[in-house]
Amino acid sequence: MADAAGSALLEVAGVTLRYRTPEAIITATDRVSFSVDAGDRFVLLGASGCGKSTLLKAVGGYLAPEEGEIRIKGRRVERPGADRMMVFQEFDQLLPWKTVLDNVMFPLLMARKMPRHEARERALAYVEKVHLERFANSYAHQLSGGMKQRVAIARGMCMEPDILLMDEPFAALDALTRQQMQDELLQLWNETRFTVMFVTHSIAEAIRVGNRILLLSPHPGEVRAEVSNVETVGNDPAAAARLEKEIRGMLFEEEGGGA
Repeated sequence: MADAAGSALLEVAGVTLRYRTPEAIITATDRVSFSVDAGDRFVLLGASGCGKSTLLKAVGGYLAPEEGEIRIKGRRVERPGADRMMVFQEFDQLLPWKTVLDNVMFPLLMARKMPRHEARERALAYVEKVHLERFANSYAHQLSGGMKQRVAIARGMCMEPDILLMDEPFAALDALTRQQMQDELLQLWNETRFTVMFVTHSIAEAIRVGNRILLLSPHPGEVRAEVSNVETVGNDPAAAARLEKEIRGMLFEEEGGGA
């Protein structure tokens, strides 16, 4: 949570990110600024290559900005930390030789946050939150793609981080499972009101998952606009369709057109 009333949990100020390939230095984002408040479902939305995943990794502490800075609870982000846990798109993020329960418990044991029996109790509580208690002793190869992602979410939340970072976590799932996982994420959020920063290139998913959406321009990523109070769309298909059309117009407007 934020340290004081009205202060942001996460602050990204003028962040430019670059990475090197054998051929060139690529600018992923250009002077991006935004803030995330405690309890937000904050979505980074943009076309492939706009730097949204790179930006998420920088918030995670895996990449250092070339310009600008990132702060969480007022502290500058300089390295990965247990206050920021990541959930990736790939299904192979689980340790295949460990059970579901052991996978969820693993970060707690590595961080030495508590004795093993307490870590086990907390891990089991989060396994139950994602409705996998019947599979607590199963292994990754025995799970479906959606179940593996539930384990990854439980593992991230088990650390009770300040912010959960999700990099297109449902993109590899089929359409029905993807919608189910979106619904389960929202149900979990309603129960615990955790803070999540969610990356997607799907406008429909951004509207379904987020309460705030930051729109990034095509490469290099710059802030094009922010859409707030997204949850007011609710379950109204017509309102969601209007918002999707509006967002699409802002995302793909001609360069130089303004936002």
